[in-house]
Amino acid sequence: MSQNLYITATEARTGKSAVVLGMMQLLKKDISNVAFFRPIINDDENGTKDHDINLILEYFGIEIPYEDTYAYTLNQARELINNGQRSILLENILNKYTQLTNKYDFVLCEGTDFLGKDAAFEFDLNADIAANLGSPVLVVINGQKQDCEEIISSTKLTLDSLEDKGLDIVASIINRAEVTSEHCADIISQLGTKEGADKELAVYIIPEEPTLSKPTMKDVAQWLDGDVIYGEDRLDTRVDDLCVAAMQIGNFLDYVKEASLVITPGDRSDIIISTLASRMSSTYPDVSGIVLTGGLEMAPNVRRLVEGWSAAPIPVISVKQHTYLAIQVLNQLYGRIDPQDSRRVATALGIFEDNVDTAEISRRVISRKSSKITPKMFEFNLIEKAKANKMRIVLPEGQEERILRAAEMLNRRGVAEIILLGNLEIVKQKISDLGLALSDVTIIQPELAPNFEDYVETYFEARKKKGISMEHARDTMCDTTYYGTMMVKKGDADGMVSGAVNTTAHTIRPAFEFIKTKPDASIVSSVFLMCLKDRVLVFGDCAVNPNPSSEQLAEIAISSADTARIFNVDPRIAMLSYSTGSSGKGADVEKVIEATKIAQERAPQLKLEGPLQYDAAIDADVAATKLPDSEVAGQATVFIFPDLNTGNNTYKAVQRAANAVAIGPVLQGLNKPVNDLSRGCTVPDIVNTVAITAIQAQAEKGLI
Repeated sequence: MSQNLYITATEARTGKSAVVLGMMQLLKKDISNVAFFRPIINDDENGTKDHDINLILEYFGIEIPYEDTYAYTLNQARELINNGQRSILLENILNKYTQLTNKYDFVLCEGTDFLGKDAAFEFDLNADIAANLGSPVLVVINGQKQDCEEIISSTKLTLDSLEDKGLDIVASIINRAEVTSEHCADIISQLGTKEGADKELAVYIIPEEPTLSKPTMKDVAQWLDGDVIYGEDRLDTRVDDLCVAAMQIGNFLDYVKEASLVITPGDRSDIIISTLASRMSSTYPDVSGIVLTGGLEMAPNVRRLVEGWSAAPIPVISVKQHTYLAIQVLNQLYGRIDPQDSRRVATALGIFEDNVDTAEISRRVISRKSSKITPKMFEFNLIEKAKANKMRIVLPEGQEERILRAAEMLNRRGVAEIILLGNLEIVKQKISDLGLALSDVTIIQPELAPNFEDYVETYFEARKKKGISMEHARDTMCDTTYYGTMMVKKGDADGMVSGAVNTTAHTIRPAFEFIKTKPDASIVSSVFLMCLKDRVLVFGDCAVNPNPSSEQLAEIAISSADTARIFNVDPRIAMLSYSTGSSGKGADVEKVIEATKIAQERAPQLKLEGPLQYDAAIDADVAATKLPDSEVAGQATVFIFPDLNTGNNTYKAVQRAANAVAIGPVLQGLNKPVNDLSRGCTVPDIVNTVAITAIQAQAEKGLI
């Protein structure tokens, strides 16, 4: 998977574009195949391309279609969130991003420009996106017009807020700073070290550079959509101040300052001539140019006078807006770096390299990949993994609305080949009533299927020793759950998901009867994939075995480790108890001690420790006190509970208290994948469980 970096600011006008330019230059030195991605771009009524995307793609010659470099405009994102569709927003951003990661070795991401009306909204949105992309963050702080203490205070607040959101902050750049070098050292000292942090934060300070932040006459012409009458070759002249000329010449000249832009109606010949004259006089400051408002043309004799100069000394731009409207637009004007503006690009890159330890930040960014994963990331990765090798998944409850809606979603996204079971007429009528697009999904009514009698015979042979009759076998195969399980048994489906309507017992009983357990498994157990805000944990067994023995507990631990690996969770297994190490006594503790010993003997390669209390298993500080030097304590990823009562209550407590997403139960130990749904499941729950089942089927076939 590609490495990435997310550059975000905290407010508008931070000079983030220059930092992005510098970082892309830095990345391109070591990585040739780098992509650029802006999840959210600004709304532009003129239909022009996003400035920063255009800058990066053109300057570095990156051949990515423009439409692949962003997902939404800010207004589109806001509308989705306001309509309660934040998850759809993040999912589609992930989808766009993943298309780039499949082609590029590194993806540099840039956040929003904070040009909307709600800075807090954009800050939270950027944090959510960075977290769901699993991206380390480089945060750009605006140091303009702030003293040392203000910079330290605002930066600490920002960093704390981002860390609270589970983000991995790789560096902080205070840009456009106006502080002394001594203050810079103090800022870096106070921000770089933080109590309890694993390593020092990389902090860099870039001073204010007027040539980057101030607009040029070219910017003025573009913002006002003006016509350049004279001075085409001087459009790189910088504008520092606006001077509205409404006075007589004698008073107006007193207001002329260095690098002023003079704004006056096009019929004020006196102002035009005096401004041009002041520019040629050594006793007056050098103005930047003139904007003629109202679409008024200069008087013919004035034009003749100006044209008589060998070259106009300053640019003169004519605009259609009246003076007041032109001033309103120009008050919003700021400097922008264009890919063709070699002077500004060189300045931006030079000042970045002068003030940022490029070797250090390169080491931190390129070699560092966030280990944190959000629920949305995990769910997205499930879908992508399932899509890689499409499996056939049968859904026996084809007459249930949630199943049908999930089937449409799964079909549209190409997660798996879906097979629905149920009464043909009823299923098709419900699909029609719900307005779903499922015309290419297979629908089977068991008793009408060509293989029905073969299934009946197979079931009869498997269960005749239990005293069932052929008639009983035929009635049983009419049950969609039994029929679906037989499809898996016979290889006509790769996995089954049920339980939205049926009980857990009814869902898994057929699997016990004729799919059976794997040769090295004596029981079927389960895990829940617990998606916390920054990681995924595996909890087992929380759904099937009420009071497993030591041998069964050991088997659950080994099976859970295998399941964890399938879903890219590195298994570090904690055998849980109310005691850590030898601190407690009792039959329940002895059971866990014995289970740990058995598991270690059967799978010595596993990182497995027990007995452990939950706090010692998950909290590094507690582990350092209770069980130092352990490979598992404080960093466990797989938690094995001693009984169903403890496991079921704990997973629900964590789910509610930590606002975690609990995916499961995922059944393990069967020869082929069959998974159970909660009867209160939602459509996304069904989608996730089907994806999990498909991935398990891939693993059974040796495809992952």
